[in-house]
Amino acid sequence: MRKRAAVLCGAVVVVAGTVTAVPAGASAPQTTESVQAAKLSWKKCGTTDYPTLQCASLKVPLDHANPQGKQITLALSRVPHTAKKYQGPLLVNPGGPGGSGVTFAGFIASGLSKAVAAQYDVIGFDPRGVGASKPALNCKPGHFNPGRPDSVPSTPALEKANLERVKSFADACGKKYATVLPYINTVQAVQDMDSIRAALGAKRINYFGYSYGTYLGAVYAKLFPERVRRLVLDSIVDPTGVWYDDNITQDYAFNDRHRALMAWIAKYDSTYKLGTDPAKVEAKWYAVRAALAKKPAGGKVGASEFEETFGPGGYYNGYWPYLAEAFAAYVNDKNADPLVEAYEAFAAVNASGDNGYSIYASVQCRDASWPRDWSQWRKDNWAVYEKAPFMAWSNAWYNAPCAFWPTESLQPVNIANGKLPPTLLFQATGDAATPYEGGATVHRLLAGSSFVVEQGGGNHGITLSGNACLDKYLTAYLTDGSVPRSGGEVDAVCKAMPDPKPLTSKAASTSARGSALHGLLGFRG
Repeated sequence: MRKRAAVLCGAVVVVAGTVTAVPAGASAPQTTESVQAAKLSWKKCGTTDYPTLQCASLKVPLDHANPQGKQITLALSRVPHTAKKYQGPLLVNPGGPGGSGVTFAGFIASGLSKAVAAQYDVIGFDPRGVGASKPALNCKPGHFNPGRPDSVPSTPALEKANLERVKSFADACGKKYATVLPYINTVQAVQDMDSIRAALGAKRINYFGYSYGTYLGAVYAKLFPERVRRLVLDSIVDPTGVWYDDNITQDYAFNDRHRALMAWIAKYDSTYKLGTDPAKVEAKWYAVRAALAKKPAGGKVGASEFEETFGPGGYYNGYWPYLAEAFAAYVNDKNADPLVEAYEAFAAVNASGDNGYSIYASVQCRDASWPRDWSQWRKDNWAVYEKAPFMAWSNAWYNAPCAFWPTESLQPVNIANGKLPPTLLFQATGDAATPYEGGATVHRLLAGSSFVVEQGGGNHGITLSGNACLDKYLTAYLTDGSVPRSGGEVDAVCKAMPDPKPLTSKAASTSARGSALHGLLGFRG
């Protein structure tokens, strides 16, 4: 997966309107014991970083309403427990939709305390259509190749070019995967998870998800509450906005986060020499964008590529020093090479990224209704752009295939739940990809949940990335199920970790765990 795909994980959305426990067109839960559990054959597939990793595959129905019909294959991984005390399987998901979870099991197992990790089989999986699962979707290879039109449709010609591009992607998906697309959605993926549970021989699962993985976990808990033992959600999707409205909310939050980066660059003017006034630094950024729209850096990084290169900075401040250096080199020295290198590191897309985006679009476009009248998109996104220009149109075009998607839409799932054991939620106050309100909303909807907040934090994906305070609560919960209780809207508060220093500083760079996490988090969600 391209770095940007691995880094980007946000959520996006539709009206907080009609919801139902099981979307229309989705079957009632009947995976599991209604289908004979498969025997999993685990084989060694360890890597240098995760040497104890094992892999297996599992066949599941393409359509869980027709369990004897066409079968597809899920790729699974595990890091097996080693302690005498065994607390069962811990399924993990890095988000997306479209994020691969096979390697993620290794990351989670190595990030937890040794005593805790030893008590679980940490189970990763590539959701249907993703990565090593079969079939793996790739609707239109090269969709994100450089040379794309400017994302801001300031002329009719630019709007037409962008519309043709997204329509072409939606058409390609419909032609290649007509028989598959109706079954690429969150509810079917959740039923896959229950098939995994059954194949593992477990009556209940533990679950730990980031970003879109929080929605996946909440939907699983809604459909199978009696099969949830422990539930951890980190950087939480607002389930009342899936998916059109969440995207618009996200745009404002990303604009704020981008301005935080501009302020950070201004703070270190002695290093970057772009000025001490954040507003003037931001003006220089938009001036570079305008220049690149006319003449792409290295013939590759135009306006659209430039804004997408800086997108990951909204997810993780560990990238700020690298982005700042590339920005400064272009402005101060007319040197485009660092900017091209930054694009290659953070935004360029390979075949794995194409696969991730194909699933992202397939799930989100199917999960919930989107405006089919382009004039609605035009009106809404120009309104956003006036106040929050950084990612408004880039995000709009990223999701715009849903305006032309070849399948009908389901209804979102109402994840409200009073049947769960204590659950643990984590949220940063300044998260751009899944803004704070989503975590607060899910805390209200999941009765008995505990809400741990990283005050002042702006990163997306906050546990197991260096904040010992957050990890203390995670460790306690996975050890014995204990959660903090305050009686208020927030149950515990942890202070955010400090922003990074410039790379030239002795105290340079970023948390190794944080960088590793953000290299694995799923595709935009």
